[in-house]
Amino acid sequence: MLTATTSPLGSQDDYIFVTAFARYRGQLLLSRHRLRTTWETQGGHIEPGETPLKAIRRELYEEAGALDFTVEALCDYSAAGTHGVFYFANIARLGPLPPSEMAEVCTFTTLPPNLTYPGITPVLWGLVRHRFGAGT
Repeated sequence: MLTATTSPLGSQDDYIFVTAFARYRGQLLLSRHRLRTTWETQGGHIEPGETPLKAIRRELYEEAGALDFTVEALCDYSAAGTHGVFYFANIARLGPLPPSEMAEVCTFTTLPPNLTYPGITPVLWGLVRHRFGAGT
């Protein structure tokens, strides 16, 4: 199982990926990949020429249909020897989910038990809860 560690924002410089916890209407918004039955945060690889900020904005649209939102970089994180930037997103408006890899999005008040990355998601969720409060 992949596990994650966090470090202060900017402590890494070789970012490969981005991920975000997204809040929509006061609840946690997670996505389900069309080939899985588990839930995950929005995120993915940084494309060539992309900044981490541009990458997370693209991923929030592609994986959640987010149209109007703000993002805040919280920290760096590492998993399996690679590094990424972790964001918190506050989504004001969702559009239709683009036809890509995600089948659906759903809101939750807490993490569901069936997570795609059970060694990573709870670590990042703990950071969000500590920073923004128990109910995010």
